[in-house]
Amino acid sequence: MVTSQANEDFLVAKAHAKINLHLEVLGLRSDGFHELAMVMQSVNLSDQLKLIKRTDNNIILKSNNKEISNGDDNLIIKAAKLLINKVGNTQLGVDIELEKNIPIGAGLAGGSTDAAATLVGLNKLWKLNLKTEELENISEEIGSDIPFCISGGRQICFGRGEVLEKLECNEFNLGIILVKDPSIQVSTPVAYKKYKEQYGHTYLQHEEDFEIKRNLVRSIKWSDQSLFENRKVIQNDLQKSVCPMAPEVDKSLKILSGLPGARLVSMSGSGPSCFALFENYDLANKVLKEHVQEFENAGLSAWACSMMSNGVQLRNEFTY
Repeated sequence: MVTSQANEDFLVAKAHAKINLHLEVLGLRSDGFHELAMVMQSVNLSDQLKLIKRTDNNIILKSNNKEISNGDDNLIIKAAKLLINKVGNTQLGVDIELEKNIPIGAGLAGGSTDAAATLVGLNKLWKLNLKTEELENISEEIGSDIPFCISGGRQICFGRGEVLEKLECNEFNLGIILVKDPSIQVSTPVAYKKYKEQYGHTYLQHEEDFEIKRNLVRSIKWSDQSLFENRKVIQNDLQKSVCPMAPEVDKSLKILSGLPGARLVSMSGSGPSCFALFENYDLANKVLKEHVQEFENAGLSAWACSMMSNGVQLRNEFTY
């Protein structure tokens, strides 16, 4: 392995995926979006972005994944242009090389975390000196999960997902087996539309009712010990509407539930990725290796992951 000399004209940003430890759909907001109550957790399945300062004002994106657009519809490009607009400097430019490892359309915030890494990375590369809170606030304009992905760890998320409340967590020791059928993707808007069609009659109507639900989520202990020992089921409301659309989700959940040592099993976000929690990473990794053939026979990609206490990570060296 060779490590290049550090240089102020480039850096590397690591963008972590997230899973939903909890997801409740409370009702509809006045802006038409759903009001949510969630707990999100960063995991070490990560994309990597190399950011190289340009001497002109072009923003060029390249990726190792041919399914990803390199145009203005990509959240990475949107994030870079958002920063330029906010600081009012149209002379800023960058080359971005994306190494994509997080599966697309998987409910793991792959696009959002790439945008978060872009914002954090360019803030340093371009010496903009914006605070983390400022980056989180402006990122809401292009994606609801981006504020969480910037700071990461384990947080309660309200509103559309952009209203963050830090949890007092000192341990992030649980292991995860994460699976996804690579043959399918689930559209987040479609998942919410289907949920509304089926369960819209149960939606809460008033802010005071939303707040009662929020306080219930706040009252739950979300520590490692509580998650692993006390909670039997992790709630993801969208799972009820996605499973009939994507039977691969039900298949994934059944396989994960049958693994030795698996304590909590759920779909993440709008799916179709699913996960199981284990007492620690070593156990999750051991179980994954012992059941590789079972995952392959079911057509599932699988990863053993650890939990992260942080969001985007930066370094100003290239390792290759």
